[in-house]
Amino acid sequence: MNDDENLRTERPTFVTHLECSYTGERFEADRIHGLSSAGKPLLVCYDLAGVRKALSKEQLAQRPPDIWRYRELLPVRRVQDIVSLGEALTPLVRLPNLARKLGGAEIIVKDEGRLPTGSFKARGLVMAVSMAKALGITHMAMPTNGNAGAALAAYASHAEIKSTVFCPEDTPEVNVSEIELQGATVYRVNGLIDDCGKIVGEGKAKVGWFDASTLKEPYRIEGKKTMGLELAEQLGWDVPDAIFYPTGGGTGLIGMWKAFAELEAIGFIGKKRPRMIAVQAEGCAPMVRAFEAGEEHAPRFENAHTIASGIRVPAAVGDFLILRAVRESGGYAVAVSDDAITQAVEEVARGEGLLLCPEGGATYAAYKQGLKDGRVKPTDRVMLFNCATGLKYPLPPVTRTIDRTKPIDFNQFAR
Repeated sequence: MNDDENLRTERPTFVTHLECSYTGERFEADRIHGLSSAGKPLLVCYDLAGVRKALSKEQLAQRPPDIWRYRELLPVRRVQDIVSLGEALTPLVRLPNLARKLGGAEIIVKDEGRLPTGSFKARGLVMAVSMAKALGITHMAMPTNGNAGAALAAYASHAEIKSTVFCPEDTPEVNVSEIELQGATVYRVNGLIDDCGKIVGEGKAKVGWFDASTLKEPYRIEGKKTMGLELAEQLGWDVPDAIFYPTGGGTGLIGMWKAFAELEAIGFIGKKRPRMIAVQAEGCAPMVRAFEAGEEHAPRFENAHTIASGIRVPAAVGDFLILRAVRESGGYAVAVSDDAITQAVEEVARGEGLLLCPEGGATYAAYKQGLKDGRVKPTDRVMLFNCATGLKYPLPPVTRTIDRTKPIDFNQFAR
């Protein structure tokens, strides 16, 4: 039986158990789990020695270019449980014009807007919904700032699982509309995302839905982990010097840090790690405050506000995991202003033709700030994450017109 036939009939997985990220307590795999008994996120553990024997780089290179190529390091055991909408590998886009302008070595954007539902939330939710299907879950609920809810709606509908979504009342209209159109029941809430999360938590016992909130189930992190697996492979099994990651709940940052450890354990990369830089907005920067104060946990950030709604997360259940990865990597947490975010989106769009979302713009603004204050060297190869297509967000109006019934001054076009 060849590799493709094997994928169609049986998924060789190496999951051994789940583990509390805070206490190390072990939990049985293939059971429905939320947080650990200590109220902390659970991490999926694998027989990495077994993966090392079973998988080679040469085998991997022959597989289809989607996230399921990494199946030995993913939790879904049966191919029939995969709820896919076509999760292709996302491109690495170089920014040579801006690198020359800034005097940097190499600026790379991993453009996650190419995924289903237009954001990197597809990675986490395809894994969470696939595992929900495998475990017999019939109703999922979550709070969202927009993109995660859209991904849940799409994958849950594809899996014929009911979904209910709660979002802050100022969530961009396009997000609310796509959530509803893709099959979820969505409600606007007069509060922030953690206020929405309280409703989801309270409804577990009363409604019976499964709480799919960020890091309150074990599998979204496994989907987001594929960003680290993927970028290492795309760089020829190397890693960048620094990763600038837009950080709200931080699932992707935590997942990539986990991915690099697993890749080293199976012999695909060495000990080199990128500096993990958690990028937040000045109007919502709980991780920055905790990092600068030397704290392990981040208190709730009151009166949170920013145009980058995806990183407007006042409190994160995985705060200690984010801060741990940042510190272990020699990275840092940084906040940028909304004005800097707006300027960054425009600069990248006009300078390179790449339309970033505001959260992606925040990473470019943070990179420029890092060059200026010396925390990033001009010789560093850096990777910025554009977490969603910029087409989901309000764009600046254009007012120029031409009246075809009057003489046209063509000299204006040459200026």
